[in-house]
Amino acid sequence: MRKQINKIVFFAIFVFITIIACSEDDNIDRTAPGIVSNVSVTPTNGGGIINYSLPSDDDILYVKAIYTNSQGEEVFKVASKHNTSIEVNGLNQSTPVNVKLYVIDLNKNVSNTVEVAFTPLESFIFLVQESVNITPDLGGVKITWENIASKTVFVYVHILDDGEETIRILSSNNPQESIFIRGLAAKELTFFTKVEDFDGNITELVEKGKYTPLFEEKIDKSTWTLIANQSINGDAFEGRTVNFWDDVVDTVETDADNSYFIITRDNNGGSLNFPLDIVIDLNKNVKIQRFKVWQRAFWFNGGGVTYHYQEENIKTFDLYSSNDGQTWDLLGQFDIGDPRDAAGNITTAAFQEAIEGHEFSLPNTSEQFRYLKFSITSNYGSTQITVGSEITLYGLDNL
Repeated sequence: MRKQINKIVFFAIFVFITIIACSEDDNIDRTAPGIVSNVSVTPTNGGGIINYSLPSDDDILYVKAIYTNSQGEEVFKVASKHNTSIEVNGLNQSTPVNVKLYVIDLNKNVSNTVEVAFTPLESFIFLVQESVNITPDLGGVKITWENIASKTVFVYVHILDDGEETIRILSSNNPQESIFIRGLAAKELTFFTKVEDFDGNITELVEKGKYTPLFEEKIDKSTWTLIANQSINGDAFEGRTVNFWDDVVDTVETDADNSYFIITRDNNGGSLNFPLDIVIDLNKNVKIQRFKVWQRAFWFNGGGVTYHYQEENIKTFDLYSSNDGQTWDLLGQFDIGDPRDAAGNITTAAFQEAIEGHEFSLPNTSEQFRYLKFSITSNYGSTQITVGSEITLYGLDNL
């Protein structure tokens, strides 16, 4: 008898739930929203901007555009109810593209289709290809281009050297880009380029000409001298300011190569007032395009732990040049960066970069100069001491 009553109760509950569910289902809006109207298209380079008016429905969620790109793939773009336009792109064709527009509401109801066709303008990748310019530079070449669409492009640079080909792939979405390719021999090389967009559209490989990179050399430091009356005092403990250019890079493993400067507040008026300037007379004229800076590495009582990125090491600095030691031209502002995470951990790659030296490039090859000012603007946090190991310049020596 009890089992029979339980069955009746369970059946009654099931019927009740079903009735409620059906009742709630009956309340769901199943009416499709209206369609977009006043549709117009402004073709762009490799796409188009579709403008429209939304229907009067008060529960619109978004508008969806479905089309087939130039790779033969069906793709879609969406725009929220707060927009009255939608952009389609990834096109590389001179024939019309058909776009289907739908309105979707909060209950996922889909409107009837509105179709629009238009022919896009020439893809921006061809404009980028046409704008690519190559100029010889120290140890390589400088590649520049314009990208009016400000969309990601991949510029493939094929370099032909006596039948041997190497390929460099450069990428950017900047409207104007300038990138150096380094490590090239000072001999005539033939350059080809092609440009690809994020959707896989790509131009033909085009020859851009023959160029000879300029000879680049390490600037010899044996002639350099310190201008002490314009420089901070870096002579403390085992440190010496002139160690900054003695061609000895401090290492983690031993104190036998302790080669770094140590700037203390006690030796400099009781405080570290940034910037801390080190002014050098090269005693010759040079031009430079890039340089390397090394941090102090050895840590006394550190048990073999590296001193890289510790609070006393240099972090940011400005570089100046001069021909009279009085009037200075800013070559650039530079930041080694802080690879430490919230727990103070540093990646192996960051340590390796510090060991090999932090390399920096100038925006352009400098004008000829004789005097160099290394102006330290911050360390990693110390208010008492700032240290650094070595600087090396690369360019044209003894002009």
